[in-house]
Amino acid sequence: MNENFDAFFDAWPGIQEGIIITLALTAGGALLAFVLAVVLGLAARSQHVIIRGSARVFIEFFRGTSLLVQLFWLFYVVPLFGYLIDPVLCGILALGLNYGAYGAEVVRGAINSVPQSQWEAATALDFTHWQRLRRVVFPQAWAEMIPPLTNLLIQLLKGTALASYILLQDLTFEIDQLRRTTGNTLFAFGVGLVIYFVIGYVLTLLMNALEVRAKNRLGTGPSLREIFSLAPSDPRGLEAAEK
Repeated sequence: MNENFDAFFDAWPGIQEGIIITLALTAGGALLAFVLAVVLGLAARSQHVIIRGSARVFIEFFRGTSLLVQLFWLFYVVPLFGYLIDPVLCGILALGLNYGAYGAEVVRGAINSVPQSQWEAATALDFTHWQRLRRVVFPQAWAEMIPPLTNLLIQLLKGTALASYILLQDLTFEIDQLRRTTGNTLFAFGVGLVIYFVIGYVLTLLMNALEVRAKNRLGTGPSLREIFSLAPSDPRGLEAAEK
């Protein structure tokens, strides 16, 4: 066991570099996925058949094909046509395109869940279509999007493990190197399990904080300050009523 920990400390600089690459893939892929999700989610609701149809084709194609195959196409097939893509950019593109297609359905469903009366009220205020989306509809839909988007973010994090197939020395690659060094599969992948869990848990906490803030701005939940305060909140104002 001591030999395993000695090997772990020797491999720690490499593992740190692997964590950085994994975080870069996660951040870049998540950013691209979110932008695509919003654009495609709105396009899928368009009144124009061509725009709506193009969005549906894109969404169904990237949802219906394997992330690993998409990654291989970008890294091994596209260069055959004369376009060489950097491995990190290749990973970000594959993750963003794949999870952006899934996220588009989340965005579309969340916007559709906003009551029709909200649209009608915004129309009565003489808002333009984009003003209705930005000021009335999207803030309400955003609070509904966050939980499923959190799940997609964690899945995207786990999907970065495929980056080792395109020669990226990410966290999974470094953990496998540790396994080769120690010869102990249980120890090496146990370390990887813990590191992935910590990263995923931190991301979940950040997304939960976004959800709390979004709901508080809508007046449907406590603020972050109230959640972390020692004194319990009194959302119904019972104390004031008793006085």
